[in-house]
Amino acid sequence: MSVPVSYQERFRQVKACVLVPTYNNHRTLKHVLDSILEYTDDVVLVNDGSTDSTAEILSAYSTIHVVSYPKNVGKGWALRQGFKKALELGYDYAVTIDSDGQHFAEDLPKFLETIEQTPGVLTIGARNMEQSSVPGKSSFGNKFSNFWYWVETGLKLPDTQSGYRLYPIYLMKDMKFITHKFEFEIEVIVRAAWRNIVVIPVPVKVYYAGKENRVSHFRPFKDFSRISVLNTVLVTIALLYIKPREIYRGLKKKISGSSSGQSYSRLMNQLR
Repeated sequence: MSVPVSYQERFRQVKACVLVPTYNNHRTLKHVLDSILEYTDDVVLVNDGSTDSTAEILSAYSTIHVVSYPKNVGKGWALRQGFKKALELGYDYAVTIDSDGQHFAEDLPKFLETIEQTPGVLTIGARNMEQSSVPGKSSFGNKFSNFWYWVETGLKLPDTQSGYRLYPIYLMKDMKFITHKFEFEIEVIVRAAWRNIVVIPVPVKVYYAGKENRVSHFRPFKDFSRISVLNTVLVTIALLYIKPREIYRGLKKKISGSSSGQSYSRLMNQLR
């Protein structure tokens, strides 16, 4: 596969890779990987216990770094293992892209430009959730998630559920997480905001296949229940620890600034 030198070099200059978590997406996996390789061959793929022909497909890609384990755990666990592998390989950033074909590799340069222009920012690819092909459950789930993200962080984002993201993994290597499945993508951006990592959106295209061809591992009842439990935990932490901490730091800074100003005034009076 021929890789444009400009994009390849730019990815390597900023120490960025593309991270692909996958589970039983054999019908779209090859197309996704081929499209990514048109921009960079710095790719980490996590095979989250696939039972289809994923392993056979991956055998044709010798340059891709593959993390694989026999039992399916969940997307969150796959991402966490991918972050760990990327850090071991010396990457500072990971752009995550889903393997079901809904994301377009041609949007990768947008994330690359974000790294070059504003290093250290966590960027979420914001989809147009109003287009007719978006499933109703996805639109509702996104609004639900956006609301709770605002409650937990005081920040507003247009799309908190998009899996197309740029993570500054070098700033996240000591962060602790409690989730393994889809809800991880909510937990990680909330904890990042609590760490004062800037989280911003960038518009991206999205493709949803027809219902008869759509492969989704999201289980509405179980996964919404998990997300609800997670939001309960995060809101509790925000109210009992994060918000009081911010108030304390704000007061401390204000007092420190006031004391510094008074000390400066006394010094100037002594010098007159």
